[in-house]
Formats: sequence, C-alpha cells, structure tokens
Amino acid sequence: MTTSGPLGEGPRQPGDGDGDLPRYEPPPSVGKLMIWVVLFFVAALAVVLGGVYFT
Repeated sequence: MTTSGPLGEGPRQPGDGDGDLPRYEPPPSVGKLMIWVVLFFVAALAVVLGGVYFT
C-alpha cells in the first residue's frame, strides 16, 4: 500500500499543517525600488515637457 500523506490522506499541499502562516513575497530591493521611482519621474517629466512643447 502506497501513501502520500502521513496517514494516507493524499498529497500534502503548501500550508497543510505547517501553521497555516501566510506566505508573502519578499520586499523589492532598494536598487529595484529606486529604478521604478526614477522611471516614474522620467515618464512624468516627459509628459509635462511634451505638454509644454505641443501647446
């Protein structure tokens, strides 16, 4: 007889009996966060300068 779980209950899933703690993604690194901030400001600057140029 083949069993997958401890008592033959089927395959274990993540979160089954291991405290049911929620699993979160790790926070982004400081470098990656700074890249997104700089990208946002460059895009905002392009929109503002484009609006000034075309009016």
